[in-house]
Amino acid sequence: MENLLLIILTTILIATLLNVVLKRFDIPTVIGYIIAGTIISQIFGLTHEKHNEGLHQLAEFGVVFLMFTIGLEFSIRHLKAMKKEVFLFGALQMIVTGNIFGAFMHEILNIDLKVSIIVGFSLALSSTAIVLKILTEKNEIHSGYGRVVLGILLFQDIAVIPILLMLSLFTAPNQSIEMMLVKTFVGMVLLLSIIFIFGKYILERFLEWTLSSDSEEIFLVATLMIVIGASFLANILGFSYSLGAFLAGMTLSETRFKYRIEADLLTFRDIFLGIFFVTIGMQIEPHIIADYWLEIISVLIGVMLAKTVIIYFILARFIQHRTALKSALALMQVGEFALAIFAIAAQNDLINPNLDQILIVTVVISMIVTPFIVNRIRQIADMFIPDKTIDDIPIVSTGFSNHILLLGYGALGEKLSRELKRRSLPYVIVEHDYKLVKEAQEKDEPIILANAASHTVLKELGLDKAAAVIVAIENPQKTRMVVDAVTRIAPQVNLVVAVRNKSHQKIIETFPVNHIVNASDILSEAVLSEALKCHIRSEVDLDR
Repeated sequence: MENLLLIILTTILIATLLNVVLKRFDIPTVIGYIIAGTIISQIFGLTHEKHNEGLHQLAEFGVVFLMFTIGLEFSIRHLKAMKKEVFLFGALQMIVTGNIFGAFMHEILNIDLKVSIIVGFSLALSSTAIVLKILTEKNEIHSGYGRVVLGILLFQDIAVIPILLMLSLFTAPNQSIEMMLVKTFVGMVLLLSIIFIFGKYILERFLEWTLSSDSEEIFLVATLMIVIGASFLANILGFSYSLGAFLAGMTLSETRFKYRIEADLLTFRDIFLGIFFVTIGMQIEPHIIADYWLEIISVLIGVMLAKTVIIYFILARFIQHRTALKSALALMQVGEFALAIFAIAAQNDLINPNLDQILIVTVVISMIVTPFIVNRIRQIADMFIPDKTIDDIPIVSTGFSNHILLLGYGALGEKLSRELKRRSLPYVIVEHDYKLVKEAQEKDEPIILANAASHTVLKELGLDKAAAVIVAIENPQKTRMVVDAVTRIAPQVNLVVAVRNKSHQKIIETFPVNHIVNASDILSEAVLSEALKCHIRSEVDLDR
């Protein structure tokens, strides 16, 4: 016990000192935790074979809480809207990347077919923990490439299940594949049914009941129970902890407790993620790097470059090339689930120890490199596919002074632009969706393709000299980012924001906004107004 406390204390001390220093150079805390884990493993002799299973299970809850908070951001309605990103892009990425890696290993490197299949598809996986943590910190989880990355990562979490099934089949050839498939299908149906039925009919009432105690502590404990319970249920049914947590978060996103739960769990999420990254660092063994440095560098560069090229060409057929490139760069590393698969394969003598260690070190280094790439993803993308600037699209306006900035060209933005044009008012539209920009261009609208939350773009468009700014963006998270940017640059500007509902309105009310227009209130007033105009037919009319 004393030794365990000493390990924990030393780990916290090293991680804290490292992160304070690294933050001065704008290096993510992820790197500090991983390096701390490596140092600790060498100081206390915690080699790869001696890792504590309980510590790994505790660390896995970092990913669990991360996936739960991501699930809170994506309701069932959002997931339906993302079916292309999850089931088309995700499936293509896994199938194509896994088969290419597997075929290369078997045909070129003459590695056993079973090993090639398992390793090939494992290398196709990316790091959910690192990528989503960075995207969340950068507020880019709802950006164009953020949605694509999230969709593919969600499918990869699901794809771990068939990979584990293949692994079980290869290591226990007497098992019936038909029974394994049936068991997986039944397990998925049970998991979805239990979580969504409980979520719809029980969880909201349960949380409301806990709040009646007027105790923040009881509400927090109840929320933790829901997260851990959903994860445990998923694990019992043969799925990953994180998949169960994501489904639970997505279910609770439909309740009015969404933002409160998210705020309460942020601390737990970050603490457990720190433990997770420390255990990742523990898997780095310096002597392995020294003995096989050439092989590790070759595999590392080969895998990351190959994944980038493959994912880019898959996505470029469906979305903007720049978005495809940014998505590919964000997913070029190998993920934490691959480490678990390699460990199981090595335990069952499917992968020899040397190959196992080379793969583990390669995966961990690819995860270490990732924050540097994702944090500079825009600059790297600019080197190959420059972003379209304001000069790329002609702007028809009376100049950037005393004009109206219309941020967003969705259904509402289009109607507003027609009305502004009818009244001959000078205006400029900012929209990030390339398809909407092209549609507006065809109508000779004064529109630019840009990020409305960008300080540079807003300043270039004369935000401080604008007569008014109208935010007509449908995405609540993006609306919050844009309003924050506008109020920071020009707090005095006449700002009008369209919101969907009361919860969205409460968030925007925290900013110095002149006018907030609630769509649900306007709709209810319009319906009531029309209803009051109806003439009630008399009994004589009814008799006729």
